[in-house]
Amino acid sequence: MYFDELKLGMTAEIAPAVIEKEKMLAFAREYDDVPLHTDEEYAKTTFFGKLIAPGVMSFMAVWAKYLEVDFFGEELLAGKSTKIEWMKPVFAGDVLTGKAEITSLVRRNERNGIAEVTIRAYNQKGELVLTGVTEAIVKCKEAKSEGAR
Repeated sequence: MYFDELKLGMTAEIAPAVIEKEKMLAFAREYDDVPLHTDEEYAKTTFFGKLIAPGVMSFMAVWAKYLEVDFFGEELLAGKSTKIEWMKPVFAGDVLTGKAEITSLVRRNERNGIAEVTIRAYNQKGELVLTGVTEAIVKCKEAKSEGAR
């Protein structure tokens, strides 16, 4: 969707993302190898009582589902930034669902604008577990010349 077609408050439902234990452990071992994510005996001694999923992995699981309903499609020029905030731990077996919303639109020039998408993800208990705010640079429709009608 072109920048010009986006509207503040547009929303899209995000399909469920299941946090599978083996994928969680593999991600943690490669990208976030700390005992809270990889050592079950250690995790039992913590406040959480069991392994928790790496936060970035939880966000990426939801992001992958968001891409199935992506607002921008081929009009996406580039990502600009992402800010993730984690509210609750995510565990193996959790099912995350969410909603994406256009929360800011700033036109940069005649060629593109910055669209902000806020994703709120919830676990199967309905608890908000994370929010992600992503800014994307999105193509504008071709500017029409003044003489064309």
